[in-house]
Amino acid sequence: MTVQYLTPFPNSRHVPECVAFDRRELMAILNVYGRMVDAGEWRDYGMSFLQDTAVFSIFRRTAEHPIYRVEKRPRLRERQGMYSVVAMDGRVLKRGHDLKSVLRVLERQLIRVVE
Repeated sequence: MTVQYLTPFPNSRHVPECVAFDRRELMAILNVYGRMVDAGEWRDYGMSFLQDTAVFSIFRRTAEHPIYRVEKRPRLRERQGMYSVVAMDGRVLKRGHDLKSVLRVLERQLIRVVE
């Protein structure tokens, strides 16, 4: 009698892990997002969790390109900071170690002159 041990996923150690936002980070992002939706500026969002980056994309309308991307790159933790806000044209608007300070660049849009 021969005993065979089957492994359902023989190369499971090669499965790449992905970067994701934790609960605290998502709450900070969704707080700003909710206020901008309430102001009528933004309408949709999307999230991507890749091997080295987590991206929260913000859309003005559903069928457009994202107007802003909030990115988390843990690889840059020791350098410029792992959080960044990127505009539609690829410019990095703000980068830093603290997510709330990076998101302030988006909150400036809420401040308007009322006459």
